Amino acid sequence: MAQVMAEVSRTFNEFLLLPNRTRTDCSPATVDLRTPLVRHLVGETPAIELQSPFTSAIMQAVSTPELAIALARNGGLSFLHHNQSIQDQVAAVREVKNFKAGFVTSDTNIRPDDSLSELVEVMRRTGHSTAAVTHDGTGTGRLLGLVTSRDFHPQRHDLAGPVSGRMTPIADLPHTGADTTLSEANAQLWDRRLDCLPVLDAEGCLQHLVFRSDYADNKRFPNQVVDAAKRLRVGAGVNTHDYRERVPALLQAGADVLCFDSSDGYSDWQAQALTWVKKHYPEIPIGGGNVVDGEAFTFLAEAGADFVKVGVGGGSICITRDQKGIGRGQASAVLDVAAARDAFAERTGAYVPICSDGGLVHDYHVALALAMGADFVMMGRYFARFDQAAGAKLPTRDGFVKEYWGEGSNRARNWQRYGQGGQGLIFEEGVDGYVPYAGDLSEGLSVTIAKLKTTMVSCGSATLPEFQSTARLTLVSDQSFQESHANVTLRDTPTTVA
Repeated sequence: MAQVMAEVSRTFNEFLLLPNRTRTDCSPATVDLRTPLVRHLVGETPAIELQSPFTSAIMQAVSTPELAIALARNGGLSFLHHNQSIQDQVAAVREVKNFKAGFVTSDTNIRPDDSLSELVEVMRRTGHSTAAVTHDGTGTGRLLGLVTSRDFHPQRHDLAGPVSGRMTPIADLPHTGADTTLSEANAQLWDRRLDCLPVLDAEGCLQHLVFRSDYADNKRFPNQVVDAAKRLRVGAGVNTHDYRERVPALLQAGADVLCFDSSDGYSDWQAQALTWVKKHYPEIPIGGGNVVDGEAFTFLAEAGADFVKVGVGGGSICITRDQKGIGRGQASAVLDVAAARDAFAERTGAYVPICSDGGLVHDYHVALALAMGADFVMMGRYFARFDQAAGAKLPTRDGFVKEYWGEGSNRARNWQRYGQGGQGLIFEEGVDGYVPYAGDLSEGLSVTIAKLKTTMVSCGSATLPEFQSTARLTLVSDQSFQESHANVTLRDTPTTVA
């Protein structure tokens, strides 16, 4: 007969945190939200850390290159969705990796004899306003000059004319050698009043470009998640069908981390795919999931997963539980998997982070998920509300909304993710709808981070590991849940202060 779990399947709404003693050295300014993204030996620093515990869902409606850039600047990381051609996903990864860096590899290049109309097209394609003029039109050719959008006007200059007629030639162009450090290059930008400083090798070939705007960007976003070359980090989703072709292409494009994306990760298919990736590309961290119990976590961790996503059926646009009767309350799932992660670490010496994916309706749910043991969270609805997400912004009587649709909806056409048999979705496991528009990601996420930090302070925790080890949770009755909310008639007009 079927096994019946003794524990009730519980959600985040059924718990509250109890305050702990707050030390004088524990304040929002001292809270450290760094957290491991990938597997590492216990006691050692992971290869990739997040500066804040937020990742965006592997969804068409959510993780665009624009959102990946904004989230990485704010300490988190996006996983660009795989429900597109390999070429399109590769282009999205490159867009993020080329957005900014200390030493930029130029992707906007032209030859001196090419026409200005060709230059306009190159700038349109890359979205950049500075182009390197090299002898062969590549980013590593012999540098002959620079040309920017300020050097010509499409209505004023003959676009059939050569680029060489409008560029600043190398003889008049300040540049530096390949042995220059980033701090030295930044100093030259300011001392020589430059917007861009080319870095050349001994033969005069272009190695990198250093931009003043990147220096200012670093100061504005001090918690950016970057790689060794100071480029923003970005993740990419993969499936268990075309991973042999998709994975190497994504790695060549510069993806920092991958994640198998499946509605049910407890499968031989995913274990085999993880084993293949670890055999052929052992240097790339790759996550697995989704799972809802410790047994499934251990299965994927032993197969080589570098982190494991937790959650089935808890997403705001997910109807898997309605359609198939499969899933588990997100709080119960996180608590169970966290216990298995800790047991795995004690047994093997390897710490495999877990990600709470789904069931996060309110900001305080993030704090609960982390207190219960999640190393970071993954959210779809939350990020779909922002300007940088893919959905269209639409006006309504009550304000603006953003389109948001699930990967299990007919709109997404992501039938491979759900394994229903055949060459399409037989039935939907997600819906297509709207979420309230919330403006810019940086502004919205800063509020959520402020709430998380003050919650941790009230619980006497200055770091996430301390939060996990000392947090106290209590179950909530229906009456105490009702008591948690405001119980007065709220003003619908601002208060006038004399």
